[in-house]
Amino acid sequence: MAKGRKPFKKDGKMRQLITKFNPRSPISEQYKTVRTNLQFASVDGELNSLLITSSGPSEGKSTITANLAVVFAQQGKKVLLIDADMRKPTLHYTFRMDNLHGLSTVLAGGHTLEKSIVNSDIPGLDLLACGPIPPNPSELLGSKKMEQLVEEAVGHYDLVIFDTPPVLAVTDAQILGNLCQGVVMVVRSKETEYESAQRAKELLDKGNAKLLGVVLNDKKIKRGSQYYYYGTN
Repeated sequence: MAKGRKPFKKDGKMRQLITKFNPRSPISEQYKTVRTNLQFASVDGELNSLLITSSGPSEGKSTITANLAVVFAQQGKKVLLIDADMRKPTLHYTFRMDNLHGLSTVLAGGHTLEKSIVNSDIPGLDLLACGPIPPNPSELLGSKKMEQLVEEAVGHYDLVIFDTPPVLAVTDAQILGNLCQGVVMVVRSKETEYESAQRAKELLDKGNAKLLGVVLNDKKIKRGSQYYYYGTN
């Protein structure tokens, strides 16, 4: 597996993984709570594949996905995080690695899954970047090759986590939803409209996805005279 990583910047700032750099913070504890709730929600057996999406853009989906992958790895699980957002990928920014090859090149037959996976500097967490953005993301995700990739990944890891585009934007999350054991939808407090979230749920249901729950991002909670923000920003 490849080990090389290069620093990347986006909008002049590095993305931060609070669960890595401040694992004892209140926000990191909330990620651990989500982890525990997901484990209880998977009543049919141990969760081995998880898709995370949102109804629309700018709801914090990708940051939440990355931090959840970290806390599962911190629990001792062998985790593979896959950037399946082949329209606006972010994993390579978050983990400061290149995006020369990844999911798209594996599905196109240019690389094997094993050779495309990168070992992160977090014990137990491996990464599969998006790779070059293809002209036909939905077709690649709905291909037999994608089914084989999921099967292969699940066979080698305790948990495989997919970061996908918003449900209402494109069909990608619906396509992948029925290949995973469970789906989590991210909504942003005071931003996500109820009708949008409801419509996204209906589309996931139509795709035979199993919605395990919803993560409410950026919710302000008052405790006495102090305010705590449980979110990603």
